[in-house]
Amino acid sequence: MDALAFLGPAGLYIISMTLTPGPNNVMLTASGANYGFRRTLPHMFGILGGCFLLFAGIALGLGLLFERYPPVQLALRLAGSAYLLYLAWRIATAPPPDLRRRGEGRPFTFWQAAAFQFANPKAWVMGLALMAGFLPSGGDTLRNALLLAAFAELVALPCIALWAGFGVAIGRWLNTPRAWRLFNGLMGALTAACVWLILA
Repeated sequence: MDALAFLGPAGLYIISMTLTPGPNNVMLTASGANYGFRRTLPHMFGILGGCFLLFAGIALGLGLLFERYPPVQLALRLAGSAYLLYLAWRIATAPPPDLRRRGEGRPFTFWQAAAFQFANPKAWVMGLALMAGFLPSGGDTLRNALLLAAFAELVALPCIALWAGFGVAIGRWLNTPRAWRLFNGLMGALTAACVWLILA
């Protein structure tokens, strides 16, 4: 039991990070409203899968590359910011669900969401703090890293699901094309605003 004592504080940290607004949660809200909860599931599990790989990689040495080479940090911030602006534009210009043509405005796939985590500075900050603050110094590093990363995603699942569910609830209140355009515009603006947090 003592060997698993670090999971309690780590769980509280993950809850605080995944319940607060950020790029993933804003996009999940928009996806839930536009596509429904079921079609947003690949996006949700892509976030979890991508963060699991990122967190485990940070614990096993990827974090050193990030910390020791400032140009890598800058490149990540610029790439993440550019991609977020692109996603913000896609969200803001998405037509209302009832006006979409077949195949237009598809939700994120599992792999798109997973890949985005490696360009998401909030995911990097969360992973670096998680592994630096809660990874036990003793025992098998690989086993502990995988256990901590898996536990983090288990805790994060209901937190990010709340944001997708929040989007679904909002979508039920949007009854006109104008309301949808205002909502998608707001979600796009909030996604773009995350760039300020990245570059600040």
